[in-house]
Amino acid sequence: MRKDLTLLSLCLGLFLAQTDTTAVNLALPAIGADLHGGLPDLQWVIDAYNVAFAALLLTGGTLGDRFGRRRLFRCGIAIFVAGSVLCALAPGTSMLIGARSVQGVGGALAIPQSLALMAVAFPERRERNRAMAAWSTVTGIALASGPVLGGFLVREAGWEWIFWLNVPIGLAALALTVAVPESADQRPRGIDLRGQLLGIVFLGTLTYAVVQTGLAPALIAVVAGVAFVLTERRDDAMLPLGLLRRGQLPVAAVVASCMTFGMYGFLLLASLELQQHADALRAGLELLPMPLMVVIGSPLTGRLVTCFGPRPAMTAGMALMGAGLAAYALGGADVPTPWLEVIFGVLGAGLSLNTGPVVNVAVSAVEPDRAGLAAGVANLARMFGSALGVAVLGVVLAHAGLGVALGIGAVVEFGGAVVAWAGVRDRGAGRTPPPPRSRSVQRAPRTGGVASG
Repeated sequence: MRKDLTLLSLCLGLFLAQTDTTAVNLALPAIGADLHGGLPDLQWVIDAYNVAFAALLLTGGTLGDRFGRRRLFRCGIAIFVAGSVLCALAPGTSMLIGARSVQGVGGALAIPQSLALMAVAFPERRERNRAMAAWSTVTGIALASGPVLGGFLVREAGWEWIFWLNVPIGLAALALTVAVPESADQRPRGIDLRGQLLGIVFLGTLTYAVVQTGLAPALIAVVAGVAFVLTERRDDAMLPLGLLRRGQLPVAAVVASCMTFGMYGFLLLASLELQQHADALRAGLELLPMPLMVVIGSPLTGRLVTCFGPRPAMTAGMALMGAGLAAYALGGADVPTPWLEVIFGVLGAGLSLNTGPVVNVAVSAVEPDRAGLAAGVANLARMFGSALGVAVLGVVLAHAGLGVALGIGAVVEFGGAVVAWAGVRDRGAGRTPPPPRSRSVQRAPRTGGVASG
């Protein structure tokens, strides 16, 4: 019973973040109309969460290693719930954007602890596999239900209820943490304050420069980026750059960034475009083929990678996403609904082919004791790509229209396909390298973060 409650608590935390991310996109037109926000404000409603999550993702895992993963999981869920309440009560876009940043902080603290806590709670391989199967199922349910649930709440109760719904789910997750075993690393990595601050400045100013098209923040972003690179050259840095010199890890990071650049940018554009001609619920239903294909395709992807390695799956996945965006760009707002559903299904199939293998390739590039950090790097790249995609494609939409914005997204996805084909090695890329020969005590992997949406 204790293990069942532990799994339920961790899955509720994941469901909280995943559903909120997909549901908020459907609420953007209603938020803009109610709070009198323009397109830049709506971009920041999405990117405030993405930037805060990405900036604190690696540090969130380190804090859990040092101070206790259950403690940080609890703190993160509590902060996420508090941010949700602030979002629901926001009288204007400025407060809503600030509250979304609070949610991002909570997610960055809570989500990286989940896999490490699961490794402690389920030490045997068979029960851990069952727990991971439940974890994957919850991810699929959250992705599939997010658009429909968000559209239903917006139409029937108002956009605020997307955030109010987080409160009972979060409180339930908190209550169930009494069953979660505490764990911490006996030799945790140090907290890199300089790297953390420079990372926040770089991501924040870069996103602001793109959304607001400002020169001064762009210059600040360049300076902060250079300073970050110089700071992270140490072995004990938050993001040790020596790790990025490994052949497969930077390839995985680039592909992950390209994937979420197009996907998150597409979700912004599609949510705004579909609600030009339909209400929020119908828009959510029209988007449903995409998450359903993710749910159906993810188990099949594992079998394909086992048989043929990760390169064909990743290349095909990125190419399908590029083809879906290109087809939507060519058809524009006049695409008939049946063809639109096919396009969304193609995008979901591409996403399912790439999501799991890209993290697997990243983890396989390093020794087992650094697998958590490598996974964190891959997921940091995903969040960076999502923040940049929402910012860039939103600006292009405002100045050049839907077709051009989707076309740029398609080009980035096809670029990711080229990188995957040229850079991913099939032989051994999907397998974890053997552990080092020195004897060590088994403990939970150091966490660098898992996917959040």
